Amino acid sequence: MNSKERVLKAFGKIEGKADRPPLQFDLCKQLTDAFGEKLGIKPDYALSYYEDLTYRISANEIRTAMGSDCIVVGGTVSSDFEIVTVRDDITLNEFGMEMQPTDLYVNVIKCPLDEAETVEDIEKYKIPDAYAPGRFEKAKRDINKYGKDYFVIGDCELSIFELAWHLTGMESYMMAMAMEEPWIAALNDKVEAWTLGLAKQLVELGVDAIWFGEDLGSQTSMLISPDMWRRDFKPRYERMIKELKEINPNVIIIMHSDGAVAPLIDDFIKMGIEVYNPVQPNVPGSDPKELMDKYGGRINFFGGIDQQDLLPSGDKEALKKEIEERAEVMAKDGGYLMAPAHIIQADVSMGMVEAMIENIKGLVK
Repeated sequence: MNSKERVLKAFGKIEGKADRPPLQFDLCKQLTDAFGEKLGIKPDYALSYYEDLTYRISANEIRTAMGSDCIVVGGTVSSDFEIVTVRDDITLNEFGMEMQPTDLYVNVIKCPLDEAETVEDIEKYKIPDAYAPGRFEKAKRDINKYGKDYFVIGDCELSIFELAWHLTGMESYMMAMAMEEPWIAALNDKVEAWTLGLAKQLVELGVDAIWFGEDLGSQTSMLISPDMWRRDFKPRYERMIKELKEINPNVIIIMHSDGAVAPLIDDFIKMGIEVYNPVQPNVPGSDPKELMDKYGGRINFFGGIDQQDLLPSGDKEALKKEIEERAEVMAKDGGYLMAPAHIIQADVSMGMVEAMIENIKGLVK
């Protein structure tokens, strides 16, 4: 079976069992460059509309050469976008956020709506056009090149909550949401329309899955209450999923959220979300056996390999044990796409990345 068939069988979309758990991973820039040099492949970087998503949607030629069963595609900056330097190394992105690079990420240091107080303030703000020219040229190329053999994930992360607070600043957004300020709904409307525009175009291009995502949890709990999420965000996702399923009833919906968000899994299932990612280890509600006992057969899982401690540790024996245990518990009857719980960072050695891939590929039945 090829990689696409392996994932579709694991997710129960085609008959039969996968020969092993399918594999997906993302690499930070440092590791992408290092593996590109080792493989003799120049990374095909594509600047995302939000800088940190660049490495999620780039270098599919490297990840497939290394053994991934999936590629990831998504929106880039529009072809008519020009980077504006504010000062020193600080630039403006398409959203009007002032961005400053660090060794790992690009930080938002000023938000375009940090002084918003009214619906009128939101109405004046011009959010980028999801349908701007050139936004999906790289996605089209990668789908045409890899789509027959690999499972294609269309990335729409920073879907609503996270993009909205990046536009205003987290404190302002959370306070206004708690106070039920009217401008919050107006902002969420704009962000929802942007995300839906991206997702619809990706579904029309033929992706196998849409990857919604925003970090709703901390290491110990949710950032907002489950009831607040159900009030302010669940109906928006239900609307988007309905529209996407009208375009392609078979498109798979993935929901990403770091942190302790287990209280929402039942909601995800009822909404029609078929895959939960990243199943972050070492947070409440993410024990593999408890998840399978409670949700196995009702939702698929994607992620789970410890990115915070295990991968950076360099302990290959512990890594092998973790992979074997997760496969035994979570992939026994399918329903699991094995992956690290985050983009693999520069504190992980190339040897550990290679060991992870080798051990997962060695799980062939």
